[in-house]
Amino acid sequence: MILVTGAGGNVGRELTGLLPDARPLDRGTGADLAKPDTLDAALREADAVFLVWPFLTRAGGTAVLERIAQYARRVVYLSSSAVRFGADTDPITRLHAGLEAAVRESGVEWTILRADTFASNALGWAGQLRSGDVVRGPDSAATAVIDPVDIAAVAAEVLREPAPGTTLTLTGPEVVSRSDQVRILGAALGRELTFEPTPFEAARAQLLADGRPPELVEALIGSAQNRPASDLITTTVQAHTGRPASTFHTWSTRNAPAFP
Repeated sequence: MILVTGAGGNVGRELTGLLPDARPLDRGTGADLAKPDTLDAALREADAVFLVWPFLTRAGGTAVLERIAQYARRVVYLSSSAVRFGADTDPITRLHAGLEAAVRESGVEWTILRADTFASNALGWAGQLRSGDVVRGPDSAATAVIDPVDIAAVAAEVLREPAPGTTLTLTGPEVVSRSDQVRILGAALGRELTFEPTPFEAARAQLLADGRPPELVEALIGSAQNRPASDLITTTVQAHTGRPASTFHTWSTRNAPAFP
């Protein structure tokens, strides 16, 4: 039996669709990663766990992994491709680097999936696009943006066919900037969209004014400001699924109904 954490998220929803016999763990199950002692019922009979860490701190991660180790033999952890640049680039990268270390030291078989920027992050622009054709926000380095469908497909494969002790980097098939993404999304929507970068301090002030938690704001701004540009494109999706990784245009076309 496979336990899927984060089953309500962009990757988790796709993964549970690919693994119909998996046991989903989300807020509706009563189990809470923030409270390891609530996980026993969900972990019972689990052979493998797909682990998504939803917090901005790795506190509690070791306790959760210790609980997992009491039941399961394997963990597949969803991390970030930015970890390869080193642990000190930004708060989110430090978080993933720390959890990767905890996973490796957990005593269970492990596979780490380092995913590049999620295409689904663009869903955060829907609110702005209700009132116009301009997306405003902090700019970030161009990366090979990846479709959550592809992340889920690789995760399903390594959960069914274990690849213990391996770290796989997952990217899309092309490097795209934030401006590129907005333009491509516009083409899928039949609209001429433009991106206007917001200075980091102004973006920070706006996010705080919107009521976002300060620690989340610092993580988002730090990630946008400090992540290095990357021209890395991997063939991991092709190797594990037998098909090429989806383009951002494919993601945009499929998700067009989510935008006004």
